[in-house]
Amino acid sequence: MSKIRIGIAATHVNKDLLFEKHELARLATYGEVDFQEFTVPSDWHSIENDPATEKRLCEFAATLDILIVCHGSPRVTAAVFAAGKKLKLVGELEGDRFAARIDLQAAHDHGVVVVDTTHGSSWPVSEWALALALLGLREQARFRDIIEGKKMSYDDYRTNPPARELTNRPVGIIGFGHIAWRLCEFLKPFHTPIFAYDPYAPRELADALDINFASLEKVMGCDVVICLAPDTPKTRGMIGTKEFSWMQKNGVFVNVSRGVVVDVKALEAKAAQNDSWIGIDAHDPEPISVDSPLRKMRNVFLSPHIGGLTAEATPRFFSLMVDEIDRFLNGSEPRAQITARVTAGRQGK
Repeated sequence: MSKIRIGIAATHVNKDLLFEKHELARLATYGEVDFQEFTVPSDWHSIENDPATEKRLCEFAATLDILIVCHGSPRVTAAVFAAGKKLKLVGELEGDRFAARIDLQAAHDHGVVVVDTTHGSSWPVSEWALALALLGLREQARFRDIIEGKKMSYDDYRTNPPARELTNRPVGIIGFGHIAWRLCEFLKPFHTPIFAYDPYAPRELADALDINFASLEKVMGCDVVICLAPDTPKTRGMIGTKEFSWMQKNGVFVNVSRGVVVDVKALEAKAAQNDSWIGIDAHDPEPISVDSPLRKMRNVFLSPHIGGLTAEATPRFFSLMVDEIDRFLNGSEPRAQITARVTAGRQGK
């Protein structure tokens, strides 16, 4: 295999944080690896580009076969693809699973494969989703009793009301992507029937993962409901008053995806009914307002959107990218390609 040129565009902070030395060494076995510092302010939905910075990225890309970008990099525009005539693959480490930093149409027009390994956080997020579900089933208020110093007898906990087990209970999943696939692995020992709502997921996954796709109403009516839907035009506010009315009494609702997927006022109203158990890691606004009534409700467990923040997840984004480059250069298709189907889901088409 002939040596190639691989470029990384990011901040120095992210270089130190994400790119472990042994993974850089693994990448270097394929060719020369060059790092270019960029400090462009951005989030997942808005990346600032100015002509001077875009020109720098064009010059950097001009001699590259592969370009890897993450926070700090400017947007990879049509001009960058035009300048990078040798580019075969562009990979993004932190694009919220949709390569927000890359002009996907321009990549397609130039025959460049686009890969996004943001799913590196799927492992810990799925773990936290399972943890919140278990907390809900075991009646979260019991833990508050200890924190608040209340003196309760063993009999109080046996009868007011009894805790429940996850085993054999139907689980509903809203959004069936990487996190859901991991969660299904964790749920196997519990023998839970799984029902998923996702208009964009390939239906072949039902047989492959032994789950059933179903309507949102069916999913919301499961004993445990876990929201994993991304932020798209069609998902914003998709869980509202009507959807919460479909929950069964003492049902558990967990959201570890994006706060905007759930209508906050409807969530507060549902929690106030005190007939369900709610675990929320993703909020709207974020961080959660200091005067949010959810903070004081005994049937609500809150965490500050930390489901994906673990020591193992931080370097995994780059490790997965090196795996993808390895597949690509050895004749296999990358697994985390941003395809037309993925793009359609992102745009709500």
